[in-house]
Amino acid sequence: MATKAVFLDFSTMGPGLDLTPLTELAPDLELFDTTTDEQVGERIRDAEIVFVNKVRLTPDLLESAAQLRFIGIAATGSDNVDLANARQNGIAVCNIRGYCTRSVTEHVFGVLLMLTHNLHRYASLVRAGSWQKAPGFCMHDYPVRELSTMTIGIVGHGVLGRSIAEMARNFDMDVLIAARPGSTETGENRVGLSELLERADVVSLHCPLTEDTQNLLGKNAFAMMKRTAILINTARGSLVDSAALVDALRDGQIAAAAIDVLPAEPPAGGDPLLDYGGENLVVTPHIAWSADCARQNCVDELAANLQSFLEGGARNRVA
Repeated sequence: MATKAVFLDFSTMGPGLDLTPLTELAPDLELFDTTTDEQVGERIRDAEIVFVNKVRLTPDLLESAAQLRFIGIAATGSDNVDLANARQNGIAVCNIRGYCTRSVTEHVFGVLLMLTHNLHRYASLVRAGSWQKAPGFCMHDYPVRELSTMTIGIVGHGVLGRSIAEMARNFDMDVLIAARPGSTETGENRVGLSELLERADVVSLHCPLTEDTQNLLGKNAFAMMKRTAILINTARGSLVDSAALVDALRDGQIAAAAIDVLPAEPPAGGDPLLDYGGENLVVTPHIAWSADCARQNCVDELAANLQSFLEGGARNRVA
């Protein structure tokens, strides 16, 4: 009997991918571009293998999928799958790691350079004809800051956080790493979150979303930050209180922010950040991870996890 395998939200992976690594292991893999909450139960009911990116697999859904043996998450974060219930029911859950490190790192420094050099604002001036009317050969309407004069604070020091730190040092930036709450980790660059927020010129988030990190950066956190500070979030939208960030940007409490993730995606119900029109905010539609090679790495990693499971291994097991 053929093994039933489904990918519930394949459209999130983007076009142009080679699925051979997956289909060699699961020849009858059924791809669904999208799956609504109402459709999940029916589609996984008889499946032994399920791949998901952002579709939520709740306890009642897992309980109803009697044949389910393996869940492959096409992301590092696993907050969309009830891991405790999966363990209870003997369902292996694997995430993927390090597949988009370069893509995210380049995104972080791309938006950082845009904001510190005010590239978007200068480009707007040229389009508006201001340079053409300028008295001199160049313009100095907005400040340009060199990264080498700045300190970056990194919250979350996994594969991504370490890559950000390495790239920052290539720009001769000083690097601070947030110590995990309750941790005894030490080192000259390890500091508490409050100290990091007070000292950093740039704060870049790379930590998972948990009960402890929900709205990690809100009104009180922004009050600690420098008025010249820049926030970058490529991790999870709910790490940041959107309304509090809008207030901080509007009131000049911090200088700028680049946000690639929102609490609800797509943000069909709106979000305060989408209504804010200031030039000191850049919002992108969860694209930091999505370079072509990173998306192919994602497929390859999903296949490697499944192969390990089929051979009795536990590669990247989170449950």
